[in-house]
Amino acid sequence: MNSLYLRLWYMLTGWGAVGVVYSLTSSQDQASAHFLQPSAVDLWFKFDPNAIWLYLSFFILCAYAYLCCPQQRLVWLARSMQLSAIGAGIVFTLWPTTMEFPAVTQETLSADVLRLLIQLDSLQNCLPSLHVTLTILAVYALWQKTQLLRSFLIALWGVAITISILQLHRHQFVDALGGAALAILAGMFAHYILHWKNKRILRRAL
Repeated sequence: MNSLYLRLWYMLTGWGAVGVVYSLTSSQDQASAHFLQPSAVDLWFKFDPNAIWLYLSFFILCAYAYLCCPQQRLVWLARSMQLSAIGAGIVFTLWPTTMEFPAVTQETLSADVLRLLIQLDSLQNCLPSLHVTLTILAVYALWQKTQLLRSFLIALWGVAITISILQLHRHQFVDALGGAALAILAGMFAHYILHWKNKRILRRAL
């Protein structure tokens, strides 16, 4: 299969799985969701609709990861996102969460885009933050020791995206921590599954 088509296929089956799970679990009754209270860390971040552009750049980062990550990490990236979708789906179903979302009263382009996002987004599924989970997985997939400057810039991009979710008050700090934990667990489990699968293939070949 052509390399580009292969990458697009893994993007569809990996990242797409997250979209399917998020959509299937976003129609629950908000009244039944657990209400999250802001922490001291959340109060540090003033609501800023201008952060919407960094927030949306997450989609560019994820696509970039699938199209440009080293070939040997492509399957891992897709499997990690699939496992993240399963883990988040379980939490969203068994323990849905919501929070108080600020009213968007500003009359700017950023505010208009944010209002459009709010119309499309769910009022629950806060914990864990899949925005953070997938950002971490994308940054890890793109990290290369041979290109440290590029890797650090991508990591800074990931940090900026994470901060943007707190500036927009679409998530709370606990959601970010949950998203990071899910990324670590899904990434480690994906490594284990692929390592175990490769060992089985090697044994059959001997």
